[in-house]
Amino acid sequence: MIKRRTNQVVLTTAKNLESSVWRRLRRNRVACVAAIVFFTITLLCWIGPIFSPYGYEQQDLVSGATHPTQEHWFGTDEHGRDLLVRVLIGGRISIGVGFAASVVALVIGVSYGLIAGTTGGRTDTVLMRFVDAVYALPFTMIVIILTVTFDKKSIFLIFMAIGLVEWLTMARIVRGQTKVLCKQAYLEAAKIAGSSHLRILTHHLLPNLIGPVIIYTTLTIPSVILIESVLSFLGLGIQPPMSSWGTLINEGARKIDVFPWLLIFPAVLFSLTLFALNFLGDGMRDAFDPKDSSED
Repeated sequence: MIKRRTNQVVLTTAKNLESSVWRRLRRNRVACVAAIVFFTITLLCWIGPIFSPYGYEQQDLVSGATHPTQEHWFGTDEHGRDLLVRVLIGGRISIGVGFAASVVALVIGVSYGLIAGTTGGRTDTVLMRFVDAVYALPFTMIVIILTVTFDKKSIFLIFMAIGLVEWLTMARIVRGQTKVLCKQAYLEAAKIAGSSHLRILTHHLLPNLIGPVIIYTTLTIPSVILIESVLSFLGLGIQPPMSSWGTLINEGARKIDVFPWLLIFPAVLFSLTLFALNFLGDGMRDAFDPKDSSED
């Protein structure tokens, strides 16, 4: 009977939290507009090149770099390649890297934080000291070491380099939240009711960690996109013939005095995406903030 009542309380609380979160998020117009902008840009990056009459590597060396026209809305680069298609394909890579690396950080960070938070004691101390040690390593040095070790620069190398750093903060957040949850009365009631460790983990801890995890993941994606773009800008990221927003911005910056559109268009889309994700992350944080629950 105690076990059934405990589960009913948890399910009711989860449903009420979900409804209140969505209600607060829908009331946040800035977050809603940011979500629309981000999903529109993402959709264009994935389906836009399919309907374009120009290929990603299709060149027109005779025409060379031309300013925006009706045929080429974003103009062309020095090789006569359509800039719109290249920007959209670059967006695929940048956004794809952002999501992929964030998923890696999510899986490793949540698992690591749960283990540290639930075990406690010496195990928790050793695990968190390892996190501190990795935090102390210079990120650029990690990328250079991986580049030299593998003797190539691939998109998987970017995943590895970013994944080695981005999960650390997630692990700390999950570990701290887990320690707080383990002291709650309903968790003690679940233990008294005879719930197994796995059931407590999946039915009590993880559902209550969804809020902080979603918030940090939403804010991690623009951070990863920015890191990837910086690496590509420095020549340590995506390499030709592939291109990301970072490589396009790098190419445009070198020719801004002659062909300014080569920098303007990728930089605008890149900035809009980062702004949209940051505003969406702020909206998610406000929606999950328990301090605002009294307003409902």
